[in-house]
Formats: sequence, structure tokens, C-alpha cells
Amino acid sequence: MTLQELYAKIGGNYERAVQIMKMDKLIGRYVLKFPKSNFGEILKTAGESLDPTALFESAHAMKGVCANLGFDGLSEAAGKLTEEFRPGSSRQMTDDEVRSKIDEIGRMYEHTVSVIREYEQEQT
Repeated sequence: MTLQELYAKIGGNYERAVQIMKMDKLIGRYVLKFPKSNFGEILKTAGESLDPTALFESAHAMKGVCANLGFDGLSEAAGKLTEEFRPGSSRQMTDDEVRSKIDEIGRMYEHTVSVIREYEQEQT
């Protein structure tokens, strides 16, 4: 599988990743580091307590990394939580809607990690 095929499987934006990182080698290096980030678990833990600060920080970190990698779906979903819990903003979602959004992000994250691991196995 090529990087372009990986991006197609996850619904990512390979062209955006190229604009930001310029080289396949660099993109590949950071894509392979992504599963080690544990963003999904960190966000899930923050969601269990509904701690606004932890939710903002974990969603904001995921949004930024995913945006730089061109993982647009994950970045957008994490961005919605980021804005929901941005300090000074008033909440729009119910707790159940927040939990549902976290579950959705978790599924997207796991799918992305699964495809990256498939890609990694094919590279060795």
C-alpha cells in the first residue's frame, strides 16, 4: 500500500499533508508515529469524567496533529469538541451528545490506526 492508498482508505487529504510536510518520507514517518500517540484513549478518558479542561486539551491536540497530517475527518470531529469545550465558550451539546461524539471519534481513530498498522506491516 502506498501513502496515497492509505489516505484514500481513511478518507484523508494526502495533498494537504504534502503541502505541509513537503516530502513522502516525512509524511510516512509522522503517519507511523500516529498510533503511538494514544489520542483516542486520552480523549476517551477525558470523556468519562466530562472534565472540560481535559476534553478541550485532548480534542485540541488531536485536531492539530490530524490537521497537519491531512486526516481531515478526525481533525474536523475533534475540532467540534475543541470548540464545545473552548474556555469562555458556552456549551451547546448535551452530555450524551458529547459522549456520542467521543464514541464517533474513537471509531474513526481506531479505523485510522488499523489502516496505518496495515501500511506499516506492508513496509517491513
